Order: sequence, then C-alpha cells, then structure tokens
Amino acid sequence: MTDFLQKFALNGKVAWVTGASYGLGFAYAEAFASVGAKIVFNDIKQELVDRGLEAYKKKGIEAYGAVCDVTNEEQVQAFVKDVEEKIGTIDILVNNAGIIKRIPMVEMELKDWNAVINIDLTGPFICSKAVLPSMIKKGSGKIINACSMMSEFGRETVSAYAAAKGGLKMLTRNICSEYGQYNIQCNAIGPGYIATPQTAPLRAKQEDGSMHPFDRFIRSKTPAQRWGRTEDLQGLAVFLASEASDFINGQVVYIDGGISAYIGQDPSNLDASKFQEEEEEQI
Repeated sequence: MTDFLQKFALNGKVAWVTGASYGLGFAYAEAFASVGAKIVFNDIKQELVDRGLEAYKKKGIEAYGAVCDVTNEEQVQAFVKDVEEKIGTIDILVNNAGIIKRIPMVEMELKDWNAVINIDLTGPFICSKAVLPSMIKKGSGKIINACSMMSEFGRETVSAYAAAKGGLKMLTRNICSEYGQYNIQCNAIGPGYIATPQTAPLRAKQEDGSMHPFDRFIRSKTPAQRWGRTEDLQGLAVFLASEASDFINGQVVYIDGGISAYIGQDPSNLDASKFQEEEEEQI
C-alpha cells in the first residue's frame, strides 16, 4: 500500500498556482504542500502577495510569492526565470487566476469583454507557454486549468466568462495534443458552486428566515443538495498533479455535486429547515 500511495506524493515538486493568495488557488496550494510540494504563487498586487504569504505562514507552509500579471508575457517569463533560479524548475502549473464580470451581453463594453478574456484565457496560454520548454526538456510536467461549469453551459450575464472558460477547455485539450508526447499532462478542474466568503451573501438567510432565492435554486439543481467546499476540490487537484494521473490527459473533471448530470427539481420542494446547520457552518 505504501508504494501505491507514493504515486500521489509530490515530494520536492515545484508547484506554481497563479492568483493563489486566497480562495480556491490557496486551497490547491495548501493541498500540494500537504503532500510535499514546494509552493510558488503570484498575484496582481503586492498587498495580495503579502496577504498570501501571511496566510501560508499561518498554515506552516513555506511559500514563495511575487507580483506578476498573468496577462503580461514579459512579467510571466521573468517570474518563471526567477523561480527556476531560486526554487527550481516548475513541475506543476495551476492556471487558477481569473475574474468574472456579470453584465448582460448587450450592455457589456469591449474593455470588460477583453479584461475577462485576457485574464481567464490568454493568461493560461501565456503561463503555460512559459513553463512548457522546461517541462519538455525534463520529460515531464503537469498543467491544471481552472475551468468552470461555464465551460459547458451558458448562463445570463456571463458571456465573456463562458466564452473564456469554453476556450480554456479547448486549450486544455490542445496542450494535451501537442505535448503529451513529452510526458506532459494537461487537464482541468471544473468547480461547481463553492461555499466561500465571496458567496456567503448568496447563502445567507433572508430577513424573514427564508432561503436566499439563489441558494434555493442551486440546491434544487444539485443532487447533493449542498454547495461545494474548498476541500472538495483538493483531492482531484493532488491527483492531477501527481504520478497517479500520468495516463490521464486532456480531460475536464467537474466537481459539482452532480449538477451537470441532473435536470433539477422544483425549488419549492426543498425543505429549508434541514439546511440551517450547514448554512451556519459554511458561513
């Protein structure tokens, strides 16, 4: 059993998670560190990098962080060179950095469209391009893209985000197609709706004690009848970063509690009282 479990170990591997000062990126990095990886991360502002460094320190994780804009190719190349000199060759890249702008398509300005596409799609292209030469030379590497349920589905007000995440799904497959011959695997994680501080207002009870309409909607569409937790994503992230997934390539795995396989139920059928304890726990 010990030899088998070693396939999931990341001892000594250098893992770069973009935008990992907090949130899902931090959760991925924390999971990698727990199985032996060396963590490096970037963010767009120094205050965010400092916030991340402090958070990793509190968890007992030694991490290297620096300011780097994933949409700026010169900055990305310089960041990768710096990491290679100070920490080592990057073995694992998680293209986590991303934004969303919830604007009806006919009201969205081109600058807003471009901002989402640049960060959510062009950024992963630039970062992957920067690490691939060393991975090719080394004969191994793992790239994990942060896709979304919007890689498969449309939804009102998220045209740019859905377009970017759909494009990221195909970039995942194309990296697999071009570089699988070098023992490089590129896969993606597609999170469903995750309970984080950012989504807490959507899960909070209303003044009259009723469920938030969006909370009721999500639970009615999810067989698990709950929101995901950050720890629900960590096992897959470690698996896709490890030797255990060496023959899995070009795949998008959705962690959504079954929402993408389910037509849903009438939201009015949900018993709000049974979700009270979980709601309080997650907020």
